[in-house]
Amino acid sequence: MISTSDFRTGLTIELGGEVYIIIDFQHVKPGKGAAFVRTKLKNIKSGATTERTFRAGEKVERAIMDRREMQYLYNSGDEYFMMDTESYEQISLSREQLGNDVKYLKENMLINVLFYQGQLIGIELPYFVELTVVDTEPGIKGDTASGGSKPATLETGLVVQVPFFINVGDVLRIDTRTGEYIERV
Repeated sequence: MISTSDFRTGLTIELGGEVYIIIDFQHVKPGKGAAFVRTKLKNIKSGATTERTFRAGEKVERAIMDRREMQYLYNSGDEYFMMDTESYEQISLSREQLGNDVKYLKENMLINVLFYQGQLIGIELPYFVELTVVDTEPGIKGDTASGGSKPATLETGLVVQVPFFINVGDVLRIDTRTGEYIERV
């Protein structure tokens, strides 16, 4: 059991038989009344996010996750194959298990595969990935970095909004938590 004062981003907790990861939290001490902690939680299995408020000092069950570093090898249809970097054991994950994370996977990428009580739950991507633009409208002379945005399709099929100066072939850094363009690499 852990107290709400121990909350931090990335911590996994168990509520009502479900495992959640804390995406964001804020300790609030109003002028009148008791303090509380406002959190944004992501369900590890379904990927749904919810907001929940806890009383200050409330105890919750901590979910101990087993994280194994694995390398994404390839996909065959809807199966995605990973290799454990220590034992060289290979496992396959379905598209349903990966959800939207599929759009950030590049071959030979290192990721963490999450296990809870021996059961595979999902994957944990690095915070940023570098992907190449394969399709976007051409930039026009005079476009500036602050002048708006256009859609760009990346090598994994992900579509993000990018500034007008981005062209086909550019490598972009993408935030995997929000799916937004960060910078050109």
